[in-house]
Amino acid sequence: MDLYFSPLSCSMATRISLYEAGADARYIQVDLKSKRLVADGADFLAINDMGQVPVLRTDDGALLTENPAILLYVADQFPEAGLAPRGGFDRYRLQQWLGFANSELHKATFVPLLDSKCPEGGKAYAKEKTALRLGHLARHLEDREFVLDRFTVADAYLTTVLNWARYSGVDLAGWQGVEAYYGRMMAWPSIARAIAEEMALYRAEQTGLNAA
Repeated sequence: MDLYFSPLSCSMATRISLYEAGADARYIQVDLKSKRLVADGADFLAINDMGQVPVLRTDDGALLTENPAILLYVADQFPEAGLAPRGGFDRYRLQQWLGFANSELHKATFVPLLDSKCPEGGKAYAKEKTALRLGHLARHLEDREFVLDRFTVADAYLTTVLNWARYSGVDLAGWQGVEAYYGRMMAWPSIARAIAEEMALYRAEQTGLNAA
């Protein structure tokens, strides 16, 4: 399968999950500003007309978008990795936390704070709601190592999103449970590998932009 990604973006959650599963995949970097593939300059909009990552191309050639769907797909392709409950109420709990990471943190908190085009009113509203959202997460993480009872795709997504705090003026120290969780997850092997590799790609990308 192919993962279309941009360094340190939300697509990193899928990279983490693929590493955790020991899956063979091809990683295709996208320049989100030009909407072109970095390797050959091909038009990314021909793959996803929204111009967003991640996009997963399955071994059958089907294209899948949106993090919650892609992460569940990866988990279900590699059930031996235990990245998602196979059924029962825990499956719904996983979907609950994927939804939380996607809507409450990714889209409603960090996108406005990181978007240079977002008006100050939008940024202020996002900051105002940050305490509510991170407080909810902190309470859930009390006495928990992971979001569920083991590492799942929800941890891959939450850690990817929480990694943006440092770039958006959000100090996780205000929510000790979240800060401690983030610290544990950053040391998790698949996450540490993904962060190191994508940070190197991000720095190279920025060096190229500055030289242009």
